[in-house]
Amino acid sequence: MSASGIESIVRDFLALYFLMIGLHYTSISLALFDRMGFSHIHYGRRGSRTWWGRHLFNLFRATILVVCLVRVVWPIDPWLGVVELPFRPFIEVSGVVLLLLSFYVIDYVHAYMHMDWRTGIDPEPGRSLLTTGPFARSRNPMFMGILLGQLGFMLALPSLFSLICWIVGGVVIVQQAMAEERALAAQYGERYADYRRQVPRWL
Repeated sequence: MSASGIESIVRDFLALYFLMIGLHYTSISLALFDRMGFSHIHYGRRGSRTWWGRHLFNLFRATILVVCLVRVVWPIDPWLGVVELPFRPFIEVSGVVLLLLSFYVIDYVHAYMHMDWRTGIDPEPGRSLLTTGPFARSRNPMFMGILLGQLGFMLALPSLFSLICWIVGGVVIVQQAMAEERALAAQYGERYADYRRQVPRWL
């Protein structure tokens, strides 16, 4: 297959991938709210760092979706600062592989957490402290999957735009991980301290 053919397939894949991600988590959030009667999405105190970080992350996610959809029908790559790299088709396909791996990791962790899944810091006590399965290898396996996906996006669309998304997304994710760990430490005390000594934050 030609390089242009591969680039076209990757372009279509990115549009479909981020559209399905958006639909997937919107439906999960709505279904859980409908069944449980409360939101599993927590932004934190209005105006706080986690509140701003979550809104910034959502803005970039929405922008990525719009950009990927528009690219299918309109040649906007020059506006995105797309970089011409040696072996670009191979790099783009590598990004697709990482995105699929990211989706698997995130979905696996999500299913493993089951009813304990939340996004953000839940102000209500009573959740289980998960220390088994993927949480026995990383204190933040969900965030690891997201970071992997951000790297995959940057490779699948090598550009100034994806680089900015990678940097901003990475900073927000790291700050959120640290904020959630502080909240867990305050809630579980010595039990979480023992867990933190045994399991690394990332890998």
